[in-house]
Amino acid sequence: MNLNAAADHNICGSRSPSSARPSSVDLSVMRRSEGGYTLVALLALMTVLALFAMAVAPRVQQQAQREREAEAIFRGEQVAAAIRQYYLYGGTVGRPQGDQRLPTSMDQLLEGVPIPGGSKNRQILRVSAARDPLTLEGEWRFIPPRSQALVEFQQSLLFYTGNFIPQPRDQQMLQLQQLAVPRMIAVVNLGERPSEESTSAADDVSGGPFVGVASRSKNDSVLTYYGIERHDQWIFTPLFRD
Repeated sequence: MNLNAAADHNICGSRSPSSARPSSVDLSVMRRSEGGYTLVALLALMTVLALFAMAVAPRVQQQAQREREAEAIFRGEQVAAAIRQYYLYGGTVGRPQGDQRLPTSMDQLLEGVPIPGGSKNRQILRVSAARDPLTLEGEWRFIPPRSQALVEFQQSLLFYTGNFIPQPRDQQMLQLQQLAVPRMIAVVNLGERPSEESTSAADDVSGGPFVGVASRSKNDSVLTYYGIERHDQWIFTPLFRD
């Protein structure tokens, strides 16, 4: 009796184990099919992630700009407070009055003001506040007295507050406001917001007394400052603070 022949004989329609085993060709096809499904799934996942990133990116960019603008307002108001300190307490006996008491450079604010009876100066401005976070250069734009920029800023204040201009409580600062800010009687359309085509950039000065600072960025803002929605029209000055 041939045992090998008996092993190959089909009983009740069953197949031998050797005939049920998949061939190497079948395994190769199965692997290629599985690899194709994996690639499709990976591409689908990458597409979903790309769409998610595209949806989130504007929000992330807007939030980053919001944080820079908040920092710019914080630093700008510190510069305004330093200008006030410099004007009120930075001088000595016989110091000139009016515009000549104002700072002419950011270094003067960083140097501080003399301490009465002391040999050192009192710091009135942090180094970080001396830089504008809205531009790569970081240089504030100086706003001189009696400038078109102050006219436009005052006009925006009137629009924002309903024809009310805050006045400083300190008599010296009130006198400076009356000296440095052009009278609104000469402004057309009193109480209306200035147009976006601002001419305030022409007031940019590299030297001479300045009564406020503004950013050099001309971009539209996410935040508003007294209702103003453009960076270069935000003026930080002590003239309109009580």
